[in-house]
Amino acid sequence: MDRSDLELVLAVRLHGSLVKAARALQLAPPVVTKRLSALESHLGVRLFQRTTRRVSPTTEGHALCDRATELLNGFIALEDELRERQSEPSGPIRIACSFGFGRLWLGPLLAEFQARYPAVRVDLQLSEQLPDLANEGFDAAIWLWHPPAHIAAEWISRKLAANQRVLVASPMYLAAHGTPQNPEDLASHACLVVRENGGETGQGQRFDHWRLSQEGQARALHIAVQGPLSSNSGEMVRDWCLAGQGIMLRSLWDIAPQLASGQLVRVLPDCAMHDADIHWLAPYRAQMPLRIRLLQDFSATRFRDEPWKATGPMRAIS
Repeated sequence: MDRSDLELVLAVRLHGSLVKAARALQLAPPVVTKRLSALESHLGVRLFQRTTRRVSPTTEGHALCDRATELLNGFIALEDELRERQSEPSGPIRIACSFGFGRLWLGPLLAEFQARYPAVRVDLQLSEQLPDLANEGFDAAIWLWHPPAHIAAEWISRKLAANQRVLVASPMYLAAHGTPQNPEDLASHACLVVRENGGETGQGQRFDHWRLSQEGQARALHIAVQGPLSSNSGEMVRDWCLAGQGIMLRSLWDIAPQLASGQLVRVLPDCAMHDADIHWLAPYRAQMPLRIRLLQDFSATRFRDEPWKATGPMRAIS
């Protein structure tokens, strides 16, 4: 059985007539009759009941036609993909990302991607609020989040890399104030609070409560923290932390170089907040353009091994 046999049985079912099927396939009616009989003989089943008025599929004929539809659609999709691979991707891509991750990691990646595909035009919008992608005309977003089920069901979501927020402080701060020995000790330390992503009321989020997962513990800990300094700028809070002003909860992608150099050290290293994995988000579309699919795969390849663990910027990745 080959592709032409599948097209033949579908034409016969569609038209209900060997003559009409022959006309649609641009074949002589005797050829269709002969090929159908040969196929039934080969399979050992009767695919169509023939009367003087109509040709109708048997149960086996319906089953074969349904499977033939799937197979032919697969052929078409494969041919389209191969044709796309031979053509140069082109056109605009509008993508959103948060300020910090976008500037440090996504921006260099997009520059490399555009250099590889010169006919693609990339528009990167940095924001601390995840936009309504479809209504605001975005093709995708790369965002740090733990997607709520009701939102994830409406979008295409692909995890690009794991990430976690960890507790850090400068050696200067720890020398002056001591090192916390358990999560509850954080209540007596100056904790630097980042108030990003829209504020407490907008996201239903308490920034002065850190939800920490501890190794060996099944339940997460909710720790109330306080301190004299807070900001909606993660970079500002990081600068305060480096200056010895307190303990900070921050994503590894943002502080890996400072940890490697010793400017910052982990506090309570068995504790972390696991809510900041990096995801590709996109509005649902029946067929993803080649340029978008290539960027998604390119991002997945670049971020899969968590390049910030190498403590260098994206440009250091070969």
